[in-house]
Amino acid sequence: MAEFDTFAPDYGKIVSESVRITGESSDYFAAYKADYVVRKIGLRAGARLLDYGCGVGLLSAHLKKRLATVRVDGFDVSKDSLNLVDAALLRQGTFTTNHGELADAYDVIVLANVLHHVQPEKRPGLLKEVSSRLAQGGKIVIFEHNPLNPLTRLAVSKCPFDKGVELLPRCETSNYFRRDGFEGLSRDYVVFFPRWLAWFRSLERSLAWCPLGAQYAVVAGRVRH
Repeated sequence: MAEFDTFAPDYGKIVSESVRITGESSDYFAAYKADYVVRKIGLRAGARLLDYGCGVGLLSAHLKKRLATVRVDGFDVSKDSLNLVDAALLRQGTFTTNHGELADAYDVIVLANVLHHVQPEKRPGLLKEVSSRLAQGGKIVIFEHNPLNPLTRLAVSKCPFDKGVELLPRCETSNYFRRDGFEGLSRDYVVFFPRWLAWFRSLERSLAWCPLGAQYAVVAGRVRH
């Protein structure tokens, strides 16, 4: 927790520096993830979304911008990070370090580049705990760095708060949900082209099968009863 508090004031700058090779900033990747969530999951007005591991709220802000009628809550272990969340987000939802302040049932829970910060033996337990807050028919979305991509590994090595992390292959993340009986599992590789190849980005959805994406996304649904 103290480590993330240390990096909180310069979080966006640190991430942008580590991904400088792409020609994009941390804001670009937050917007990319928000667009993916909106595209993959239809959310009704009044739905609730939890950004678990929200940091300073970059992704939360982009999600709220695209889902104006959805309540966006956030959880993070770093109080200093939450202190930097935009005031407009704080007015419309709960951003906290306390699980007890979160809702019991969310329509969508997003974990964006969270699991690689968790020790491997603790990942299943964390996902079970987080998934217990899904409403029936709710969906969980996991974004993670793709360890098969050499440029991703380079970017991770340059990021101070990623020092010593163990990246997850896509199959590991998918298997957590297969074992727990989730339905509608989808797995996409995402983020293929840097800025100087931006004219190819319209092809990215058709490349979701290709293990060269810089990151991947796994979407799993809680079984309806």
